[in-house]
Amino acid sequence: MEKHSKNKYPSVNKITQTEHIEMVKEIFSTITKRYDFLNHFLSMRRDIAWRRFAVKKMHFFQNLNYLDVACGTADLAIMAAESYPDISVTGVDFVDEMLDTGKTKINKKRLSDRIRLIRADALSLPFDDKTFDVAGIAFGIRNIPDRISALKEMMRVIIPGGQIVVLEMTFSRKSIFRKLYSIYLNHILPHLAKRFSMNVGAYYYLADSIMNFPAPDEFAKIMEEVGFKQIKVYKLTMGITYLHTGIKP
Repeated sequence: MEKHSKNKYPSVNKITQTEHIEMVKEIFSTITKRYDFLNHFLSMRRDIAWRRFAVKKMHFFQNLNYLDVACGTADLAIMAAESYPDISVTGVDFVDEMLDTGKTKINKKRLSDRIRLIRADALSLPFDDKTFDVAGIAFGIRNIPDRISALKEMMRVIIPGGQIVVLEMTFSRKSIFRKLYSIYLNHILPHLAKRFSMNVGAYYYLADSIMNFPAPDEFAKIMEEVGFKQIKVYKLTMGITYLHTGIKP
């Protein structure tokens, strides 16, 4: 794929799934050094509160194993391990640069005996059925074009009665806030990112991927189609982000 370090990437609704995957790999391999800083800065540190809320909703009751899909630099994996001292955590991602940064953070926090990170594809998880109590993904499902297959894989590897936790940013459908949020996503956010990142196009992609992600009720229906039950939807920060949880029958 052509590099887009200074320009906008094509919209996710105008490319194939394969092109989308390759674009995601390129983006996240080029923004790793400033990834954590920009996440906190551009969300005004709300991303930390959102992850904390997701972790509080997790329920471990049998295997005491947690799977963090598309774990990135391991923020959610670390927070889960710190919040639940008895669990073991596995994080998977397909971008080596993100995993390397995550491993460094885990070592600094002396959690390497409880958290392991491995390179793996969310559509083909290298784990046996019924391995985990909880499978979660934070700000990653919108980067996976085949969301149904990813959700099915997460369902496969959790135990019956196990839980899925999906944290994702969305685009407000409310008319007043929608316009303000659109201005922030498409103009203010890339302008701010330009000061800190060599790949400004990544933040245009961020805006585009958020605006093209299904509405919360639509995503809940996708989870139902996959087979999850007891689906709950939590609105966070005026609907900027939503948490979806569900149970495997």
